[in-house]
Amino acid sequence: MSIRNLDAIFKPRSIAIVGASARPGSVGLVLTQNVLAGGFAGQILAVNPKHSTVAGLNTCADVSRLPVTPDLAVICTPPATVPGIVAELARRGTKGVVVITAGFKELGSAEGRRLEQAILDAAQPFLMRIVGPNCVGVMSTAIGLNATFAHIGPRRGNVAFVTQSGAMATTVLDWASDRGIGFSYLASLGDMADVDFGDMLDYLANDPDTTAIMLYIESITSSRKFMSAARAAARVKPVIVIKAGRHEAAARAAASHTGAMAGADAVYDAAFRRAGMLRVQTLSELFDAAETLATSLPLAGDRLAILTNGGGAGVLATDALLDHDGRLADLSPATVTSLDAVLPQTWSHGNPIDIIGDAPGSRYAAALRILQQAPEVDATLVLNCPTAISSGVDAARAVAEVASGSRKAIMTSWLGSSAAVDARRLFAAAHIPTYETPDAAIRGFMHLVRYNRNRTQLLEVPDASSPAPSARVEAARAIVERAAAKGSGWLRPDDVADLLECYGIRTVGSRFASDPERAAESASALGFPVALKIVSPEITHKSEVGGVALGLKSAKDVRSAADAMLDRVRQAMPGAHIEGFIVQEMIHRPLAHELILGMAVDRQFGPFLLFGQGGTAVEVIGDKALALPPLNRTLACDLMARTRIFRQLKGYRDRPAADLDAIADVLVRLSQLACDLDEIVEIDLNPLLADDAGAIVVDARVRTEHPESARVRGSRLAIVPYPRDLEESVEVSGIGQALLRPVKPEDAAAILRLFDNLSPEDVHFRFFGAIRTMSRDLIIRLTQIDYDRQMAFVLEAGGEILGVARLSADPDNCRAEFAVTVRSDLKSRGMGTLLMRRLVDYARRRGIEELVGEILAENARMISLARDLGFRLEIKTGAAGTLQATLPLREARPAAPDGQST
Repeated sequence: MSIRNLDAIFKPRSIAIVGASARPGSVGLVLTQNVLAGGFAGQILAVNPKHSTVAGLNTCADVSRLPVTPDLAVICTPPATVPGIVAELARRGTKGVVVITAGFKELGSAEGRRLEQAILDAAQPFLMRIVGPNCVGVMSTAIGLNATFAHIGPRRGNVAFVTQSGAMATTVLDWASDRGIGFSYLASLGDMADVDFGDMLDYLANDPDTTAIMLYIESITSSRKFMSAARAAARVKPVIVIKAGRHEAAARAAASHTGAMAGADAVYDAAFRRAGMLRVQTLSELFDAAETLATSLPLAGDRLAILTNGGGAGVLATDALLDHDGRLADLSPATVTSLDAVLPQTWSHGNPIDIIGDAPGSRYAAALRILQQAPEVDATLVLNCPTAISSGVDAARAVAEVASGSRKAIMTSWLGSSAAVDARRLFAAAHIPTYETPDAAIRGFMHLVRYNRNRTQLLEVPDASSPAPSARVEAARAIVERAAAKGSGWLRPDDVADLLECYGIRTVGSRFASDPERAAESASALGFPVALKIVSPEITHKSEVGGVALGLKSAKDVRSAADAMLDRVRQAMPGAHIEGFIVQEMIHRPLAHELILGMAVDRQFGPFLLFGQGGTAVEVIGDKALALPPLNRTLACDLMARTRIFRQLKGYRDRPAADLDAIADVLVRLSQLACDLDEIVEIDLNPLLADDAGAIVVDARVRTEHPESARVRGSRLAIVPYPRDLEESVEVSGIGQALLRPVKPEDAAAILRLFDNLSPEDVHFRFFGAIRTMSRDLIIRLTQIDYDRQMAFVLEAGGEILGVARLSADPDNCRAEFAVTVRSDLKSRGMGTLLMRRLVDYARRRGIEELVGEILAENARMISLARDLGFRLEIKTGAAGTLQATLPLREARPAAPDGQST
C-alpha cells in the first residue's frame, strides 16, 4: 500500500478527535486546542465518554455515535482501546487514522506487538491508512490542519518535513519558527506500522504545494519501496535527509574485509546517494540545504569564484572550500584582463577576487558581471565585510540587480551582525541564498555540488557501446547451491575460481591440493614460481596465522613450505579444520595496484558492493566507497572515482594509468553475480591487481548461506535489476526474428532514432501535440524506468528499436496507464498487437486491476487495436476528441461498507 487514501489524512473534510479531554496538560486537550486554533474549515468532532463538551465542542460517548463518518480520526486513548476504535471507524468508512498513543511495538513486548497488529488487522480490509502509533501527529498548512500536540503551530511554506521522531518534530517546529521558515506538511510517523517514508515520498513528490522534502530517518521498513519512491521523488524536487545513528556501536561485525570496512551507516549513505538525495548531518544544515536548493540556480559544474571586499574573508572561504573538497575556479587570462579594466590596480589578480575594502556597489556589480560571463566559473560566492567607507546595503542591491538576470548560481555572505541585517533581508526578498559566515556559505555551495552530482548520477545516460557482460548463470547457481546444501560457509578456493570464471572474472591459475605431496605435484603442473596458501573454513585471514608462502621455486620448496605451514597453523589455531592447500601461479606485476572489490549483505538494503585500496592493510587504510547493485559501467566508474586510490589509478610520474575499463568491468560482473545468486552473502576479491595490462584476481573468498525457501529470488535487492527473464525471441512479419524485451537505460540513442522515424501524425497521436525533438529529460524518463513500478517493452531487431509499449502503475499497483508506439514505416506487421498483448499479460501477472489510456478520436488504428483487445472505449469527460480506453484485468478490491460522510 502506498498513497491510497492519504488524502484522507492530509486533506480531510472532517476530523474526529478520539480521546479529546478537558484535563489541563493532557494530550487530548492540547490536541483539541491545536485542531481548533489551526484554522481548519471542515467539521471537527470530539469523542469523550465522560464530558459532554471539550474546549467548546460537543462530544460523543464513542465513535459509533458520531453523527457523520469522519475522513480523519486522531486517537489518543489508552493502548488497549485503540484496536477496537480503529475497527469501528473502519466499518463506518473512515479512511485515515493518526494514532498518537504510545505503548505498542516500541515497548519490545509481545503485548505491544499484538496490539499493533490488531490495529492493522482492523484497518487493512477497509483500506484505512494509519499514521503512527506513538507519534506527535500531522500538519497540513494549506488547509489549516494542526492535528498534533506540538507546543507551537507551523508557518505556511513549501517545505515538507517527515520524521520518525516526535521530539524532532517539535524541535524543528520551534527552530524553524524563529527563522521564519514555513512548511507545507509535517508528518510524525512514529512506529510506522503502516504509513512509512516510501508512502510519504510518493505522496509529496506529486504535491504542488511542496518544493522540497526533508526527512529525519532512524530506520526504514521496506528498502525496495523506499528506494523506488526516493528515486522518483528526487527526479522532480530536492530530497534532503538526516540519518540518526551514524556511529551506531552495534554496527555489523563481519568475517570478511568487505563487511568489516562497510558499516551500516555507510550503506545508508550509498543508498541515499543512489536515490539522488542529499544527506546532511545537522538541523541547521537541513534547513540551509532546503533553502539553498529551493532558491539557487542549478550548477553546471563545481568551480567556485569568491568575490570579496576583504582579503581575510576570502581566505577563510577558500580554506573552507578546500576543507570540503571543493574546487576554486582558475581564472583565465581573458577574465583577468576584463577584471583589470574595472578594478583598482591593487585587486588580488586571482581567485579569491579581492576588490579592496572601499568597494562600492558599482564595483561589485562590474566584477560580478564579468564572473558570470566567465566560462571557467560555475558559481560565485559574494562576500562583504562592513566598512565605514562604503555601504553594505548598496553593495547588496548591486549584487541583487546582477543576480536578477543571471543564469549562474550566486550566493552571498554579508559578515557582521547589525550591519548585515538589512542586506540579508534584501537577499531573502530577492530569493538569493545568503549566509551569516563564509563557512556556512561554502557549506551551502557544497550542498549544491553534492546534490547536483547525485542527481546527475540519477539521470545519467549509460553508454550503449558497452554491452552488458554475459554470464553462465545456471552453472554458477549449481556451484553455490551445491555448496549451500552442505551448510552455510566459505566456498573452497577451487569452487570460488569456478564461480568467478562463470562470470568472466579473471583469476590467477590455481589448483587445490589435499596434502603437501599433492601440493608439490600441482606446483610442478602449474610451473614455478608458485604461491602456497592454507585452506580452512575457520581461517579468515591466512597471512595472520602463517598460512601464506610466496615465490616457491621447486617441488621440494613446496613440500617443505607446506609441512612448515601445517605446523604454524596448527599451533596458531589448534581447532581449525584444515582441508588442504591452494597452489597458485605467482604474478609478477610490479607496477600493479592492489585493490579490493567486495560484496556483503546489509540488514536493511540487502547486497551492497565495495571498492577501494586493497592488500593486507585494507582495514587500516580505510579507503573505500560503497554502492548498491545493480551497477552499469557509468555507476561503476562513479564508485571508483569516490576513492583516494582512484587518483593513483589514473597514473602518475613513471607509473602508467591502470586499465580503468577493466576494473569497471569486474565491478559490473560482480554486481551481476550479487543480483543473480541469493545464496551468496559475502565476497572478497583482495587483492585484485590492476595495471595498464588489465585486472586479475589474486585471492578471492566467497561465503554462502541457504536462502529462506519462501523468499522470491532477487527480492533481497533494494533496487530491482533489469528483468532478463522477460526477454523472448519473437517472429515479426517481413522482418524475421526480433527480441521482445524490457527497455534499458542504454536504449536512449535507439529510442531517439525510433522517434526520428515517426511521422508527424504518429508523433501527434503518441504525445497529443507537435514535438520536433525529444529532450534529454524525456529520453531519460522513457529509458531509465523503475522496474518496480513501470515497464516498457521494446521490439529490437538489428540494433534498432521498432516499437515500444509501456505502462506506468500508480504506487498502489491498482491502475496503470499504457501507451504504444510503432515505427511509422513498419506498420501493418502486427507489432502493435504483439507489444500490447505482452503488456496486458505482464500487467495481469503483476496484479494490476486495470489498464487505462487516452486515444485521440482520429487515431483509427489504435482504436481498432484497443477494441480487439477488449478495452472499453468512452468519450473522455472534458476532453473533446479524446477517448478513454479501460481494460479491467481482475476483480477490483472489495470496497468498505457505505457510511455517512461529510
